[in-house]
Amino acid sequence: MTSTPMILLLSGSLRNGSTNDAVLRTAQAVAPSVGVDTHLYEDLARLPPFNPDDDTDPLPDPVAGLRAALERADGILICTPEYAGTLPGSFKNLLDWTVGGTEISDKPTAWINAAAPGRGQGAEATLRTVLGYTGAAVVAPACGRLPVGRDTLDEDGLIADPDMRRQLGSTLALLAAHRPAQG
Repeated sequence: MTSTPMILLLSGSLRNGSTNDAVLRTAQAVAPSVGVDTHLYEDLARLPPFNPDDDTDPLPDPVAGLRAALERADGILICTPEYAGTLPGSFKNLLDWTVGGTEISDKPTAWINAAAPGRGQGAEATLRTVLGYTGAAVVAPACGRLPVGRDTLDEDGLIADPDMRRQLGSTLALLAAHRPAQG
């Protein structure tokens, strides 16, 4: 790890102003208070559809950028919506592009479910399965639920609730402190 851990923030939403993006932008805002740097990946819509024939050098530029961002990261925090009981296709596409690389292998990874209570479990289950294929080191204590409604956001589109902000800070700190098992 670098002297200041860097956590890559991955949103599974393409929607402008999504609550998933609000969670991750709030994580960026609280990161300095827990001694963590963050980078919000914003090129989800630019990734081409996954095709194993294209998973060779030279990689398509957006894929090379994704893998470089993953390589630089000390950990990964995901916040994704659930569509039709699973991950959105665009975010599953992002994860498919990571299976052929080793950038996520043993990388401390967690997610925040921003859905209302009783929702989002399908996305979580699929995420856990796909991350298993990538070899990610899921940090279970850092994974959690943070139901974010539009009424919990301030005028800047960030989570205003101090308890929710503290929870995001704790999640980042747990990811930054996690050390993969040595094999």
